[in-house]
Amino acid sequence: MITANNITSHEFIGLNTEIVQSTNPQVIGLNGRIENETKSMFTINTENGMRSIAKSTSNWKFSIDNSEVIVEGSKIAKRPFDRIGGKA
Repeated sequence: MITANNITSHEFIGLNTEIVQSTNPQVIGLNGRIENETKSMFTINTENGMRSIAKSTSNWKFSIDNSEVIVEGSKIAKRPFDRIGGKA
């Protein structure tokens, strides 16, 4: 189960997110559902279509258990497999 304490070690695909801070001011406030994740990018389904945004240059807000969690992109800029802790 995803909680505010363990969100960085879980899958982000399917979660709703919003960019609250970024080095690119044009993407601040962008929100939608995460459709895909790579080592350095989230693909977000917004009301204006799909957007690919770099993880490391933004801070991301997630709503988990009726509370808002802000995650620094630089802390999650890894492959999902590595971040979750899977071993081959």
